[in-house]
Amino acid sequence: METEVPLVSPKLETLRQEVAAGNAAALDAFWQEISQQGTPLIEPLAGDEKHLLVTFLWRAVDETQNVAVVSCLSGQMGASEAMTRMPATNLWYRTYKLPNDTRDSYQFAVADNNVTDPFNRRRHVFPGDPEIGFTGWESSIFELPAAPPHLWNSPRPGNSPGQVTLHRIRNDALDNEYRVWVYRPPGYTADGPPYGWLLMFDGWFYINLIPTPTIVDNLHTDGLLPPLVAIMVGSPFEQHRRRDLACYPPFEDFLMHEVLPWARQNYHLSNDPAQIAVVGASLGGLMAAYIGLRHSDLFGNVLAQSGYFGWKPREDDEDEWIVHQYIASPKLPLRFHIEAGLFETDQPTPLPGFKNLLVSARHMRDVLQAKGYPIRYAEFSGGHNPMNWQGTLADGLLALLGKSPTKSSSS
Repeated sequence: METEVPLVSPKLETLRQEVAAGNAAALDAFWQEISQQGTPLIEPLAGDEKHLLVTFLWRAVDETQNVAVVSCLSGQMGASEAMTRMPATNLWYRTYKLPNDTRDSYQFAVADNNVTDPFNRRRHVFPGDPEIGFTGWESSIFELPAAPPHLWNSPRPGNSPGQVTLHRIRNDALDNEYRVWVYRPPGYTADGPPYGWLLMFDGWFYINLIPTPTIVDNLHTDGLLPPLVAIMVGSPFEQHRRRDLACYPPFEDFLMHEVLPWARQNYHLSNDPAQIAVVGASLGGLMAAYIGLRHSDLFGNVLAQSGYFGWKPREDDEDEWIVHQYIASPKLPLRFHIEAGLFETDQPTPLPGFKNLLVSARHMRDVLQAKGYPIRYAEFSGGHNPMNWQGTLADGLLALLGKSPTKSSSS
């Protein structure tokens, strides 16, 4: 069995040697340099052009005993991994070997508090949802040089944006009132051809963390996507979300017999499955695959971002319930975009099922390809994090609904 070789930052090793030799000024000079260039510390890896050494740094201001990096880099969302103190210094560090296209966010756990990196000015704000009492937070962002650019996420000066309207639909059987955000593209009209459309789960998420209206606006402006309507249902922090999105038939009935008839009555929507997609992330990705399986006469496209395909009903013995449903079913008129992150290998959740989202996504891909489904499959270098889904949503929309859709399988 091979012994794992500790990762060593060359710059920190040089500093360690200087401090050990009695050079008291070396530490101050190091922190001065870090304050100017920012963090994390990124260094090349000898003989490896596809990876970089990434070192997270914390400057202790008191006799801190424990400091940790909180991130997805271990494969588990929000994992807290201990940092090491350099002897005779106030410097704490942890080094990772990461693909050079990694993008993610992180915090530091210091004295039982999670805080951002004071040497990194880039922030990711996870906003609160005051309506249900959810409190948000801030994290620090890092992007390595080959991280794919997010080309469509920012509003463009001079563009006329689409309009978003919030509605509320009460369902007594589910004991919940659901918020439903509806995006209409610029120039929307009830006259003329009906619009292709998206049914999206965790609507609050796709409004506040993944700027879906802006992304769709920009893709349309660039001539890459036809004008679309987006119907975004619910919040990721609602009391009943884990029940509803775990392939729950009463929630399916609510969607198909209340939400969609209401949407058709109020908006000019196409009946052509080729112009309609069901979209979700995480547990919403599982539900998207379920709705596609159950209603391929309406939805011709399934877009699952980091779907929880390992889920199973509590009474079942076998994981990956949705994968086995597709194995057992005849091939349906569906097209897929499925993606997962390289650091999504241990997703903490109280729901039953296999927690390795990356392995389950690969299994789902293999099953769909074997059945002959058109599928675009992609993996990104990141964790279970909207930082990555912000960019990959556009990839999925272009693959499924773009004006020149990608119909062949890829990985």
